[in-house]
Amino acid sequence: MTHNSTRRWYMAALTAVLTAGTLALTAPTAPAAPAAPTAPMAAPAGTLAPDAFRAAPRITRAQVLARAKTWLTANNGRPVPYSQTKYWKDGYRQDCSGYVSMALGLAKPGPNTVALKNNGFTRRIAMKDLAPGDLVIKANSSSADYRHVVIFDGWANSARTAYKSYEQAGGAGTRWKQHSYGVNGRDGYHAYRPVNITG
Repeated sequence: MTHNSTRRWYMAALTAVLTAGTLALTAPTAPAAPAAPTAPMAAPAGTLAPDAFRAAPRITRAQVLARAKTWLTANNGRPVPYSQTKYWKDGYRQDCSGYVSMALGLAKPGPNTVALKNNGFTRRIAMKDLAPGDLVIKANSSSADYRHVVIFDGWANSARTAYKSYEQAGGAGTRWKQHSYGVNGRDGYHAYRPVNITG
Protein backbone atom coordinates (compact mmCIF):
# COMPACT_ATOMS: atom_id res chain seq x y z
CA MET A 1 0.00 0.00 0.00
CA THR A 2 1.41 3.38 -0.97
CA HIS A 3 1.91 6.23 1.48
CA ASN A 4 -1.00 8.17 -0.09
CA SER A 5 -3.32 5.15 0.08
CA THR A 6 -2.42 4.57 3.70
CA ARG A 7 -3.10 8.20 4.49
CA ARG A 8 -6.50 8.12 2.69
CA TRP A 9 -7.45 4.92 4.53
CA TYR A 10 -6.42 6.45 7.88
CA MET A 11 -8.39 9.66 7.21
CA ALA A 12 -11.51 7.71 6.16
CA ALA A 13 -11.32 5.56 9.30
CA LEU A 14 -10.84 8.61 11.50
CA THR A 15 -13.79 10.38 9.87
CA ALA A 16 -16.00 7.32 10.43
CA VAL A 17 -15.03 7.14 14.11
CA LEU A 18 -15.63 10.87 14.64
CA THR A 19 -18.99 10.71 12.84
CA ALA A 20 -20.13 7.76 14.93
CA GLY A 21 -19.07 9.57 18.10
CA THR A 22 -20.94 12.71 17.09
CA LEU A 23 -24.10 10.72 16.35
CA ALA A 24 -23.85 8.99 19.70
CA LEU A 25 -23.53 12.32 21.47
CA THR A 26 -26.43 13.97 19.63
CA ALA A 27 -28.85 11.05 19.48
CA PRO A 28 -31.92 11.57 21.65
CA THR A 29 -31.84 9.69 24.91
CA ALA A 30 -34.67 7.51 26.07
CA PRO A 31 -37.10 9.36 28.37
CA ALA A 32 -36.64 8.74 32.06
CA ALA A 33 -39.25 6.58 33.73
CA PRO A 34 -41.91 8.70 35.46
CA ALA A 35 -41.58 8.99 39.20
CA ALA A 36 -43.89 6.78 41.16
CA PRO A 37 -46.89 8.73 42.49
CA THR A 38 -46.58 9.85 46.07
CA ALA A 39 -49.03 8.08 48.32
CA PRO A 40 -51.48 10.45 50.01
CA MET A 41 -50.75 11.21 53.62
CA ALA A 42 -52.82 9.07 55.95
CA ALA A 43 -55.54 10.98 57.78
CA PRO A 44 -56.19 10.53 61.49
CA ALA A 45 -58.55 7.71 62.39
CA GLY A 46 -62.16 8.65 61.84
CA THR A 47 -61.33 11.54 59.52
CA LEU A 48 -60.56 12.06 55.88
CA ALA A 49 -58.02 14.28 54.14
CA PRO A 50 -59.21 17.90 53.81
CA ASP A 51 -59.78 17.57 50.07
CA ALA A 52 -61.61 14.24 50.26
CA PHE A 53 -64.94 15.98 49.74
CA ARG A 54 -63.96 16.69 46.11
CA ALA A 55 -64.39 13.01 45.33
CA ALA A 56 -67.77 12.85 47.04
CA PRO A 57 -70.50 11.89 44.57
CA ARG A 58 -73.22 14.39 43.80
CA ILE A 59 -76.41 13.47 45.60
CA THR A 60 -79.94 14.85 45.71
CA ARG A 61 -81.78 15.82 48.86
CA ALA A 62 -84.31 13.04 48.26
CA GLN A 63 -81.48 10.50 47.99
CA VAL A 64 -79.93 11.69 51.27
CA LEU A 65 -83.23 11.21 53.11
CA ALA A 66 -83.91 7.86 51.43
CA ARG A 67 -80.47 6.61 52.47
CA ALA A 68 -80.99 7.93 56.01
CA LYS A 69 -84.23 5.95 56.29
CA THR A 70 -82.51 2.65 55.48
CA TRP A 71 -80.81 2.45 58.88
CA LEU A 72 -84.18 2.73 60.68
CA THR A 73 -84.87 -0.91 59.76
CA ALA A 74 -81.48 -2.25 58.57
CA ASN A 75 -80.98 -4.33 61.72
CA ASN A 76 -83.51 -7.07 60.86
CA GLY A 77 -86.34 -4.57 60.93
CA ARG A 78 -84.88 -2.59 63.82
CA PRO A 79 -82.64 0.49 63.97
CA VAL A 80 -78.88 0.15 63.60
CA PRO A 81 -77.44 0.22 67.16
CA TYR A 82 -75.29 3.18 68.17
CA SER A 83 -71.55 2.69 68.70
CA GLN A 84 -68.48 4.92 68.50
CA THR A 85 -66.22 1.92 67.83
CA LYS A 86 -68.23 -0.51 65.68
CA TYR A 87 -68.90 -0.53 61.94
CA TRP A 88 -72.17 -1.51 60.30
CA LYS A 89 -72.35 -4.10 57.51
CA ASP A 90 -72.09 -1.36 54.89
CA GLY A 91 -68.70 -0.22 56.25
CA TYR A 92 -69.76 3.00 58.01
CA ARG A 93 -69.21 3.77 61.69
CA GLN A 94 -72.30 3.37 63.84
CA ASP A 95 -72.03 6.82 65.44
CA CYS A 96 -73.77 10.04 64.41
CA SER A 97 -71.14 11.18 61.91
CA GLY A 98 -70.73 7.71 60.41
CA TYR A 99 -74.50 7.65 59.86
CA VAL A 100 -74.48 11.09 58.22
CA SER A 101 -71.54 10.04 56.03
CA MET A 102 -73.54 7.01 54.89
CA ALA A 103 -76.57 9.17 54.07
CA LEU A 104 -74.40 11.59 52.07
CA GLY A 105 -72.57 8.77 50.26
CA LEU A 106 -69.14 9.87 51.53
CA ALA A 107 -66.13 7.54 51.56
CA LYS A 108 -66.25 4.83 54.22
CA PRO A 109 -66.01 4.80 57.20
CA GLY A 110 -66.81 8.52 57.02
CA PRO A 111 -65.34 11.70 58.51
CA ASN A 112 -66.02 12.45 62.16
CA THR A 113 -68.20 15.36 63.30
CA VAL A 114 -65.31 17.82 63.49
CA ALA A 115 -64.17 16.92 59.96
CA LEU A 116 -67.73 17.23 58.63
CA LYS A 117 -67.71 20.80 59.89
CA ASN A 118 -64.11 21.86 59.20
CA ASN A 119 -62.65 19.81 56.33
CA GLY A 120 -64.67 21.19 53.43
CA PHE A 121 -67.50 18.66 53.42
CA THR A 122 -69.99 21.37 54.39
CA ARG A 123 -70.44 25.14 54.44
CA ARG A 124 -72.12 27.19 57.14
CA ILE A 125 -75.62 28.52 56.41
CA ALA A 126 -78.26 30.32 58.47
CA MET A 127 -80.73 28.17 60.41
CA LYS A 128 -83.60 29.79 58.50
CA ASP A 129 -82.12 28.49 55.24
CA LEU A 130 -82.13 24.81 56.26
CA ALA A 131 -83.55 22.45 53.64
CA PRO A 132 -84.07 18.66 53.77
CA GLY A 133 -80.71 16.87 53.71
CA ASP A 134 -78.81 19.74 55.34
CA LEU A 135 -77.06 19.17 58.68
CA VAL A 136 -77.18 20.67 62.15
CA ILE A 137 -73.79 20.20 63.82
CA LYS A 138 -72.25 20.75 67.22
CA ALA A 139 -68.51 20.19 66.96
CA ASN A 140 -66.94 22.63 69.44
CA SER A 141 -66.17 20.12 72.18
CA SER A 142 -62.97 18.19 72.79
CA SER A 143 -65.06 15.15 73.75
CA ALA A 144 -66.88 13.03 71.20
CA ASP A 145 -69.60 12.53 73.81
CA TYR A 146 -70.56 16.20 73.49
CA ARG A 147 -70.39 16.49 69.71
CA HIS A 148 -73.34 15.63 67.52
CA VAL A 149 -74.80 15.95 64.04
CA VAL A 150 -78.34 15.41 62.76
CA ILE A 151 -79.89 15.41 59.28
CA PHE A 152 -82.57 18.07 58.84
CA ASP A 153 -85.84 16.71 57.41
CA GLY A 154 -88.14 19.73 57.65
CA TRP A 155 -89.61 22.29 60.04
CA ALA A 156 -92.08 20.93 62.58
CA ASN A 157 -94.06 24.20 62.86
CA SER A 158 -94.56 27.48 61.06
CA ALA A 159 -92.72 29.38 63.80
CA ARG A 160 -89.61 27.30 63.06
CA THR A 161 -88.92 26.60 66.69
CA ALA A 162 -88.48 22.86 66.11
CA TYR A 163 -87.68 20.56 63.21
CA LYS A 164 -87.84 16.90 62.22
CA SER A 165 -84.53 15.11 61.82
CA TYR A 166 -82.72 11.81 61.39
CA GLU A 167 -79.93 10.92 63.78
CA GLN A 168 -77.83 8.14 65.23
CA ALA A 169 -78.17 8.57 68.99
CA GLY A 170 -76.55 6.88 71.97
CA GLY A 171 -78.89 4.42 73.67
CA ALA A 172 -81.38 4.58 70.80
CA GLY A 173 -79.56 3.94 67.52
CA THR A 174 -81.05 5.32 64.33
CA ARG A 175 -84.17 7.39 64.83
CA TRP A 176 -86.39 10.08 63.34
CA LYS A 177 -87.00 12.70 66.01
CA GLN A 178 -88.10 16.27 66.55
CA HIS A 179 -85.37 18.60 67.78
CA SER A 180 -84.71 22.27 68.45
CA TYR A 181 -80.90 22.11 68.39
CA GLY A 182 -79.50 25.40 67.13
CA VAL A 183 -82.80 27.26 67.08
CA ASN A 184 -81.93 29.58 69.98
CA GLY A 185 -78.40 30.18 68.65
CA ARG A 186 -76.81 29.61 72.05
CA ASP A 187 -76.35 25.85 72.37
CA GLY A 188 -73.36 25.39 70.04
CA TYR A 189 -75.40 23.86 67.19
CA HIS A 190 -75.26 25.49 63.75
CA ALA A 191 -76.67 24.78 60.29
CA TYR A 192 -74.44 23.42 57.50
CA ARG A 193 -75.02 22.49 53.89
CA PRO A 194 -73.15 19.47 52.45
CA VAL A 195 -71.14 20.61 49.42
CA ASN A 196 -71.96 17.47 47.43
CA ILE A 197 -75.71 17.95 47.70
CA THR A 198 -77.53 19.19 44.60
CA GLY A 199 -80.12 21.93 44.81
